[in-house]
Amino acid sequence: MASSSDVHVRICGQEIIKYDLEIKAIIQDIRECPGPQASLLEFNARVKEKFNQLRHRIQDLEQMSREQDKETDRLAIQLETESQRKQLLSNQTAWRKANLACKLAIDSLEKEELLDQGASGTTRQRKATKESLVHTSSDITESLMSISRMMAEQVHHSEDTVGSLVTSSKTVQETNEEFRSMTGTIHLGRKLILKYNRRELTDKLLIFLALALFLATVLYILKKRLFPFL
Repeated sequence: MASSSDVHVRICGQEIIKYDLEIKAIIQDIRECPGPQASLLEFNARVKEKFNQLRHRIQDLEQMSREQDKETDRLAIQLETESQRKQLLSNQTAWRKANLACKLAIDSLEKEELLDQGASGTTRQRKATKESLVHTSSDITESLMSISRMMAEQVHHSEDTVGSLVTSSKTVQETNEEFRSMTGTIHLGRKLILKYNRRELTDKLLIFLALALFLATVLYILKKRLFPFL
């Protein structure tokens, strides 16, 4: 049965995928937006909200990785978090490109309308377009700065992960060296035991021969004294 932590990780991952798909859909709407500027501003407000939600869920996923008991689970969730951050940055880039393409199209249409409306309307429309461009550029810059901070944090966490892996590798290497040392000691002990067993067998054989020689000597003396005629 899955633990509560696993369930929360899966739910968080599903929400991240949902927000990612919603962001991609809005970006596609921005690419196809024929105008006016109000529609583009509405799309940008929606996509900005989705980016904030996605960013929060990625941060939640990162926090869950720190709460894992198993090192393998922690590293797996950290890798997934890093992947989602890269995807978020890719969506940010796509958002900016879609905005630029949409603004160029709207600007082209507005220029045509301005030519039809005359010089008086031209100044007013250009001012509105510039204000919209400044507002959108400010939003995109703010989002990119936030992504940069997140990437800096991820680099720091990656350095910590690499340090942990290096420490674990060193510990494993030291353990292997201890095992090799113990194996050598056990092998030497086995050789000594075999050597002592052979020496014990030799001592027993020598004792048996000495005892046999002693008994033979005693029998010979008894024979000479009791049965000298034999």
